[in-house]
Amino acid sequence: MTENTALPRIFSGIQPSGVPTLGNYLGALRNWVRLQEGHACIFCVVDLHAITVWQEPRALAAQTREMAASLIACGIDPERHILFHQSAVRAHAQLAWIFNCVARLGWLNRMTQFKDKAGKDREAASAGLYVYPNLMAADILAYHATRVPVGDDQKQHLELANDIAQKFNHDYGVDFFPAIEPLIMGPAARVMSLRDGTKKMSKSDPSEQSRINLTDDNDAIALKIRRAKTDPAPLPSEPAGLEGRPEARNLVGIYAALADLPTAAVLAEHGGKGFGAFKEALASLVIAHLAPIAAETRRLLADPGAIEAVLRAGASRAAAIADPIVAEAERLVGFLARA
Repeated sequence: MTENTALPRIFSGIQPSGVPTLGNYLGALRNWVRLQEGHACIFCVVDLHAITVWQEPRALAAQTREMAASLIACGIDPERHILFHQSAVRAHAQLAWIFNCVARLGWLNRMTQFKDKAGKDREAASAGLYVYPNLMAADILAYHATRVPVGDDQKQHLELANDIAQKFNHDYGVDFFPAIEPLIMGPAARVMSLRDGTKKMSKSDPSEQSRINLTDDNDAIALKIRRAKTDPAPLPSEPAGLEGRPEARNLVGIYAALADLPTAAVLAEHGGKGFGAFKEALASLVIAHLAPIAAETRRLLADPGAIEAVLRAGASRAAAIADPIVAEAERLVGFLARA
């Protein structure tokens, strides 16, 4: 397949953490699907990033397949665009080493995400976790991608990627790596835990009741929403009434995101009512959106070999773009050409 070079090229990666949650879907994946119109998209399951913290090998392999299946089920089209797993394209690691030598320690020391993830025991963190942003820069720049959809937690890393590109260009007297533009998709739906509206919905939460997984069946979704934490007051009629009510805001926000409605419109319809009726309406809406995704994910996961074949085909197409770019970067650095 010949790749479309006339459209702006987007790169985006996601950790192989298994089947995504409703939070992942509304916060990122739904936007990825929409980006396929008008862009040449490269979507990557970033298994190299995953091992910056230890992963059980069989679980990593299974979760890589699960994430790929979920992406396809959500609407990522691996025929029109590229979907692959990061470790299958060696250009990422090759360029990351060059960028390890371009990036400055002072730049990396300012990265707040390393401080957050490493915590108090920084000396026990892996070197990979520390240089994670350099690999992220290589992920993007190996394809000369110019646009990256980012959340708040990755903006600092994207700024670093641009610093690395500029320094490489300056050091070698070239205009080789392009500037990367963060792609802001408007206010992303921030989905919080169903058990605590002050915490983000996460697969790391020990309570299954805290999240909705994209493969949950209809009964599980309905039960989780019925059990979702709320407060005694009825729903307000205006958004200002959600102040100080994190669980109410979360449920209304999920409804608004799925229905593509402003919060005010949701409250105009449901304000003044108790949570019982609203939760039933919300459960019906969530099920209507997720049931087809869940069914398709389960169908795909029934044939792991087919998923791996899709990823290998995507890796071949990705390498066809990245390998010449990284080979030229190596030539500029002064490496002798490989046979």
